[in-house]
Amino acid sequence: MTIILAVASVDTAWLPPAERFDFWQDLVARESAAARISSAHADDFTASARAVDLGVVRLGTWRYPSLELARTPRMIRSSDPELYQLALPLSGHGVVYQQRRSGPLDPSGFTLVDTVRPHGSRHSPRPATAAPLETLTVLLPHQALPLPARRVEALLADVIPADRGMGGLLADFLRRIVTHPEQYATDDAPQLGRIALDLISGTLARRLDVERELPAEVQDAGLRARVEAFVRRHLADPDLTPATVAAAHHMSLRSLHRLFAGTGTGITVTAMIRTERLAGCFRDLIDPRRRHQAIHQVAARWGFRDRAHFSRAFRSAYGLSPREHRERGRRG
Repeated sequence: MTIILAVASVDTAWLPPAERFDFWQDLVARESAAARISSAHADDFTASARAVDLGVVRLGTWRYPSLELARTPRMIRSSDPELYQLALPLSGHGVVYQQRRSGPLDPSGFTLVDTVRPHGSRHSPRPATAAPLETLTVLLPHQALPLPARRVEALLADVIPADRGMGGLLADFLRRIVTHPEQYATDDAPQLGRIALDLISGTLARRLDVERELPAEVQDAGLRARVEAFVRRHLADPDLTPATVAAAHHMSLRSLHRLFAGTGTGITVTAMIRTERLAGCFRDLIDPRRRHQAIHQVAARWGFRDRAHFSRAFRSAYGLSPREHRERGRRG
């Protein structure tokens, strides 16, 4: 029996209004690092949080009203978990500051802070409404990041683009986990954590222009992520093959196969293309918005030219024909 990835959830709505704000401050201290929080909504602080433990990293999503946060030198002297926190606002805006620098909090970019140094932030909804803000965070220990602290210091309170390049790949990966944790098993957590760490390392190194200082396996992980993202963007192209993927990344076919062999999963480029295409067909065949499309049209949309080949591949993967799958979806 497969056990889906565990998600820990809390909601201040479970508590009396007078207890909610203090509870939230304690939660922030437990989950990341102690901080002084102030809010115009302290008398009735409605907020919630979800956390996913991936071993070496911990993901969290936080929904909360406008607030200000400060981690003081006194708090650091009292207790410091020696963590980096990478944050991506999903809604709202604000500012973060550390090391005499400040950067905007905005859904288009990550910001990085270090719990060992004083820092603060201000969060507000946009536009100015009562709607809660939402932020995705990643916590990782100092020693887990394969970059010298003196290098990382240059990125504190900086904005790292999350809408393109390595940052875009990282953002998509993290959002996929926190949005659909049910797609993963508990046993997947360590591997997901390692992938997240490799993508974070690659994103920060790219921002610092020091990618060559990363261990070879981390560089390979970043390249694999770029290749996989390319494949997903071009699944509808029936001419997508390992050869075209290799050419697009200026590498030999042998190097591409070696790159995927290095994962130890046994998944080849060809297998990834086939699996992703079939998964797209699986979803679309039971999507009410695509009921008007014939099965062969759905298959063609995902790069399958040959109807018979598609039917055989689908049955082999899912144990039933595309038509049977669609009928089951219609019956609910």
